[in-house]
Amino acid sequence: MKLNIGFSPCPNDTFIFDALVNNKIDTEGIYFEPVLEDVQTLNQLALEGKLDITKLSYGVLPLVLDRYILLNSGSALGKGVGPLLITSGGLGMMNVEQNTIAIPGENTTAHLLFSLAYPDAKNKTFLRYDEIENFVLENKGMGVIIHENRFTYQQKGLLKISDLGDYWEQQTGNPIPLGGIVIKRNIDTAVQLQVDRLIKKSLEYAFDQYPQLNDYIRMHAQEMSDDVMRKHIELYVNDYSLSLGKAGKAAVEKIIEVYNSLNKSEKPDIGIFVPLT
Repeated sequence: MKLNIGFSPCPNDTFIFDALVNNKIDTEGIYFEPVLEDVQTLNQLALEGKLDITKLSYGVLPLVLDRYILLNSGSALGKGVGPLLITSGGLGMMNVEQNTIAIPGENTTAHLLFSLAYPDAKNKTFLRYDEIENFVLENKGMGVIIHENRFTYQQKGLLKISDLGDYWEQQTGNPIPLGGIVIKRNIDTAVQLQVDRLIKKSLEYAFDQYPQLNDYIRMHAQEMSDDVMRKHIELYVNDYSLSLGKAGKAAVEKIIEVYNSLNKSEKPDIGIFVPLT
C-alpha cells in the first residue's frame, strides 16, 4: 500500500518522519511517499483533500474534520512554544491595531492565536513564514514569527511585542496546540491505527539517535546551524509528539472551541481523534 504524507522541511518534522520515509524502520507493508511543503501549503492541500496523511496547523483543523481525523502521534504542542509578535526599531512599540501585521498563512494556528490576543487588529497580510522577518526589517509593519525565526529575530535587532503562546496559556491553562497529523477518514480504521503506531515508532527511533543530527534533517534545514536545529527540535518535539494524552486532547478541543467562537461556527458533531484500541 502506498500513502502520501505531507510535512514541513523544518527540523522538528524531518526529525519525526525521517525513519518512516527513509526505510529506517519496518513500515509493515506501507510505502510512505513524502510531500515536503511549508505549513500554509500543507493547510491548503488539506483543505483540498489532496493528501492521505498530512501535518497541518491546528488553526485549520476545524475546516477539514469532515474529511480527516487526527492521529494521536506526531503533534507539536507544548508550553513556551508559541508564535511571537515582533517589531523593528523603526516602528517601535506602536499600537498593534494601527499597524499592518504580517502573518504566516491565513489558516495557521499563529493567525488564530493572534486573532484571539488582538481581535481588533484587522490590517493583515499573509506571507510565507520565512518572509516575515524581512517584512519587519523593511519597516513595512509588524510580524508574527514561528519556527526557527523565534531563535534568530533578536540577532537582527528585532524586538518582541508579545508572546502569543503565553497569552493562550494564561487564558486557557492549556498547552499550545500548534500542529497535528491527520489522516483521511475514508482510510480503513486498522490502517489509521497502523500509521499512528508507525509515526510513534519513527519518533522513538529519532529519540534513540538524538542529539545526533542526520543528513535528512540537515538537507532540508535551510542552512541552520546545528545549535538552532537542536533548539528547534527540543522546542517542538516532546511527549505530546509521542502521544497527545489527556492534556493534549483537551488543548485540541479548546482550540476548536476558540476557533468556533471567533468565527461564529457550530461545534463539529463528528469525532476528532482516531479511536485508540
